[in-house]
Amino acid sequence: MADDICIEFDDVVAGYKDFMILNNLSFKIKRGSITLLLGPNGAGKSTVLKTLFGLLKPRQGRVLLDGEDISGATQKALLAKGVAFVPQGRNLFGQLTVFQNLELGGITLGTKTTHERIPEVLELFPGVKERLHSQASALSGGEQKQLEVGRALLLRPKVLLIDEPSIGLSPLVVQDVFKLLKKLASQGTTVLMVEQNVKSALKISDDAIALESGQLVLHKPAAELLADPNIERLFLGGGHVSGSAHALPATTES
Repeated sequence: MADDICIEFDDVVAGYKDFMILNNLSFKIKRGSITLLLGPNGAGKSTVLKTLFGLLKPRQGRVLLDGEDISGATQKALLAKGVAFVPQGRNLFGQLTVFQNLELGGITLGTKTTHERIPEVLELFPGVKERLHSQASALSGGEQKQLEVGRALLLRPKVLLIDEPSIGLSPLVVQDVFKLLKKLASQGTTVLMVEQNVKSALKISDDAIALESGQLVLHKPAAELLADPNIERLFLGGGHVSGSAHALPATTES
């Protein structure tokens, strides 16, 4: 059903200067689902997120949100449409306090709305709440990532893009982040995620999309991929997806 589709890439070509990373990429993502992007380094996973968030403009094709063409829209416009992006690495203002970082995250909302929403976000992250007036640089790696996610949640996004949320985090903190993503999806948020911790990420995902050389090579339910005996070789042992195309065929999107 078209009404169930939140995000669509339609024959997208995108990259940097003369180097194209996404090559005629097409896929559809269901509303309120968690979709995991897979593939070897350089496959185009992070580029998908950047293109969706307007950091890269497609050279060809269209990116659609709820049926609307948002190709090349500004980050401000996408934030207003409910798209939030938590990029890889640390993206905080280290010399500012936790509270000030949250205020900046809600800059498009206005001060009144931001201050009304900050308490509800802090309830999700008790450890961060206790450090509200500490400098962001003084937080642990896990607390910093939680603050980044919390800052994005101020917008009450209908689409959350998150790139490698587990990097530098302890297994317990990773599980907390994954539980939060699952909760958000259950409440209607569409989550598109890049994550190196493939098995754990598949367990909370609804669907998986695998890329190689910027092209779709697989799109199937996460549970099916998790049960596949080739998963270790394909995604955890450095094997290439195309090497087992017979075992893991790309599905045809209707």
